[in-house]
Amino acid sequence: MPIVVDIDVMLARRKMSVGELAERVGITPANLAVLKNGRAKAVRFTTLAALCEVLGCQPGDLLRWEPDGTARAEETRAEGAGRP
Repeated sequence: MPIVVDIDVMLARRKMSVGELAERVGITPANLAVLKNGRAKAVRFTTLAALCEVLGCQPGDLLRWEPDGTARAEETRAEGAGRP
């Protein structure tokens, strides 16, 4: 998918766990995992706004567009390097 979700990056910068973020945003950890792992087909603006408020960031810090194939190539390299 050409939209890449960078919630992991912001979580690491804020030294925050997925569980803590989910609780503070008001969504389930399972739904946050779906969004974080790029499996979500949509995100509500209210959820995006809550993520930005809790993480102290802009929507562009969480979402970015990559041409088709670029994101998959990055994921393949990450998997080969032993990163999740």
